[in-house]
Amino acid sequence: MKTNIEKSWKKVLQKEFNSDYFINIKSTLINEQKNFTIYPPSKDIFKAFNTTPFDDVKVVIIGQDPYHGIGQAHGLSFSVQDGIKFPPSLENIFKELKTDLNIPYPANGNLTSWAKQGVLLLNASLTVRESDPNSHQNIGWQKFTDSVIQQLSEKREGIIFLLWGGFAKKKGAKIDRKKHHILTTGHPSPLSANRGYWFGNKHFSKTNKLLISMGKNPIDWNVK
Repeated sequence: MKTNIEKSWKKVLQKEFNSDYFINIKSTLINEQKNFTIYPPSKDIFKAFNTTPFDDVKVVIIGQDPYHGIGQAHGLSFSVQDGIKFPPSLENIFKELKTDLNIPYPANGNLTSWAKQGVLLLNASLTVRESDPNSHQNIGWQKFTDSVIQQLSEKREGIIFLLWGGFAKKKGAKIDRKKHHILTTGHPSPLSANRGYWFGNKHFSKTNKLLISMGKNPIDWNVK
């Protein structure tokens, strides 16, 4: 696995890339790829970072791990490649967008347009085995993405963190709330959403109001 990552992130995370645990991640993935199909493709493992440079991050959405179905994952949390059927969580995200901002249901589930505007779509684990959810949660990625969140919390100000569900809330527990904005709600998965923990959260409009209040451009949440 080559660590092809955008230069601002490479500078901020250099200590992690030189650490023993990250060397272990790389060796584990090399071995895994000999025996399993791993998602996303190697070129997309760091796509979230390569699309949203460190200094451009305005919003962070934390997912758990990549989709594990054929052709779905491409390195952005909750996002799928063009032409792929929407997973249930993504469908519920789009339903909330329609209710919150009257944004039409999109033709595709590729959220790259969000990432290009400063929305860091960060999965806690950056890889997964095909058809085996959370299979890479213990190989070191959790420590790596904890450091990503820590660096953003310490070195930036005014970022809006959207923590959806219990896992994301725990992942973001150490974010400096004096420097950043935290919005929490249930996970968009049907299990949570159908119990009333997701719909009506209005996180998309609330995020834009916060951005405008800080003198920043709001996010165009239309999927393009």
